[in-house]
Amino acid sequence: MVVFAAVLLWVVGFFNVIDGTAALAKSTFFIGNARYVFGDLHTWGWIALILGVLQILAGIGVLAGNQFARWFGVAVIALNALGQMYFIPAYPFWSLLIIAVDVVALWALCVYGSRDNTAID
Repeated sequence: MVVFAAVLLWVVGFFNVIDGTAALAKSTFFIGNARYVFGDLHTWGWIALILGVLQILAGIGVLAGNQFARWFGVAVIALNALGQMYFIPAYPFWSLLIIAVDVVALWALCVYGSRDNTAID
């Protein structure tokens, strides 16, 4: 289950990197004239890109069995789920899908991420 959580962190991280890069490039598949609570599409593109890189790094650490990386991954996933809620005006279905994957990864890290479970033989 820890390997599952690490791979899920990578997948969501890569999705966020792609999403952030697309937002920075002002791709046309985002909803035009969307209103954001904070910032604009460019700002949320940077936030998604940074969170994606942090999630990929956390996934590498979780796979290595590092407990700090596990808790860092929990924090980054929670921040990403909150960030995706603010990103909903740009691409609603995609943001809701990422939130759902974040919840599954958060569950996997919290339930099965103990020190005993992270020892890879």
